[in-house]
This record gives sequence, structure tokens and C-alpha cells, in this order.
Amino acid sequence: MVLGRINGVFGVQGWVKVFSWTRPRDNLFAYGDWQVNTHSGWRKMEVAEWRPQGKGLVARLQGVDDRDQAAALVGCDVAVMRKQLPAPEEDSWYWFDVVGLNVVTGDGRDLGEVHSLMETGANDVLVVRGERERLIPFTMGHAVREVDLQSGRLVVDWDPDF
Repeated sequence: MVLGRINGVFGVQGWVKVFSWTRPRDNLFAYGDWQVNTHSGWRKMEVAEWRPQGKGLVARLQGVDDRDQAAALVGCDVAVMRKQLPAPEEDSWYWFDVVGLNVVTGDGRDLGEVHSLMETGANDVLVVRGERERLIPFTMGHAVREVDLQSGRLVVDWDPDF
């Protein structure tokens, strides 16, 4: 499960800047070893140390000892194995579980598939792509009526013309 990305180098001793999609952002370091999608494929890497730096995070990965090695990792995704993540709370889902679900209205009209989600100040928003793109608030009990991972569908209370 991709939880972040290496987005820069920090210093000359192999440290990298890391962008985290976890909340709180330093949870990225709570799951143990990372899987890093290097330019030659996924590679297991151990975080030797990390710390907050300004508004971001920096880390030193085992075996990455200089700026050139760190620079080779810029742009690489950071993932952990699904089994490393805690189970979501009741009526909560990881975004990656929702992406790909078929979206239908309560009366069965197909709106498309969840392409992605985005975070806004008020609530998360589903980006649904079908015959056109729709932005639907991910608000349980309001716009979203049911999330059924087993059947691969998400039922919404949404006017298809909107």
C-alpha cells in the first residue's frame, strides 16, 4: 500500500525528504520496513533513522550513504505491506480500498468507478469517473449510503444529472 513518496534529498549523508499521506504524517514510520519502488523495481528498505524537518519529514535509509544514492530515490513511492497496517475502525476505510469500487445510485443507476479521493477542509471527496467525471462528498449517511467492499460497490444518494 503506497503511503508516501521520496521527494528530495537532504544534506550530503544520504538523507531523503519524504512526503507522507498518512495521518498523522509521521505514522509512515510506524509500520517498520518500507517497500520502495526504485527505478529498477520494488525493494525492501529499512529506515535507519528519521525526524521532522521544518514542515516535512526526512529519513536515512540503511545502505543509502551519500547524496548521489539518495538522489536516485527521488520520485520513488514508499509503501508498506497491507498486513503491517492496523484494521480500519468500524465504518472507516482506507482510501485504497475505496478506489476502484463501482458507484451506483440507490435506484441502481451506474455512475462509474471511484478513480481517486481528495481531501478538502470539510470532508473527503470521491472522484468518480464514468460517462463523465463527478465529485461526490464522501459523507456517510448523506451522499454515501453504503460501502460494500465484498461486492465492489458504493451506493450513493446522488442525482446523476448533477
